[in-house]
Amino acid sequence: MKIRHLIFTALAAAVLPASAQQLVVPDTIAQRALACVACHGKEGRSTSEGFFPRIAGKPEGYLYNQLLNFQQGRRQYPLMTYLVAHMPDDYLREIAGYFASQHPPYPAPAPSRMSGAALERGRTLALTGDSSKKIPACVACHGQTLGGQLPATPGLLGLPRDYLNAQLGAWKNGTRRAAAPDCMAQVSRQLSPDDAAAVAGWLAAQPVPASMAPAPATSIRLPLACGSVPQSHGN
Repeated sequence: MKIRHLIFTALAAAVLPASAQQLVVPDTIAQRALACVACHGKEGRSTSEGFFPRIAGKPEGYLYNQLLNFQQGRRQYPLMTYLVAHMPDDYLREIAGYFASQHPPYPAPAPSRMSGAALERGRTLALTGDSSKKIPACVACHGQTLGGQLPATPGLLGLPRDYLNAQLGAWKNGTRRAAAPDCMAQVSRQLSPDDAAAVAGWLAAQPVPASMAPAPATSIRLPLACGSVPQSHGN
């Protein structure tokens, strides 16, 4: 507890004004999470920066997997690597659980500047996929409302277009990886740059429902084997 308190106190001090640093603050997970919301936005809802994802309300298993991926080098971002490098496993789970429990409201998305044809292509890929290219629909894994699915499949709404597009590119070129078999790497390799931009743009243009939450774990067979959700394929 002492080590993680010191880590988060130091990081929170970097983002708080000098006057606030003189206050005695409670040692709570919400207080220590200020180091996270500096980039990920209030309550983890994302910001207008474009490259920091929403972490609020995503499945605890997914958030834990991502912290582990940064710690073990499967994902690359220096600040995140530094933040989690020496955190014990139980603390990673505590952080994941905290942000999974946050369900803040979201404003309406900004109007898309994409063409109607590109938006329609993105909608098709998200809702029905493209069997000719062996691209499964996003909803096949991420839930019919795209809010994610327990235990570890993330929701895709409330994420900036630039972030979504960048992550698809990172999977495609191997700079982002997940536990093998890496299903998203496989899907991303099937997407052309135009298709990746189309589906990212369509997803970013969708409103976030007030009641958005991950769907319960089911026995539905995923279209691909995913190492991040090992229990869900073939059940």
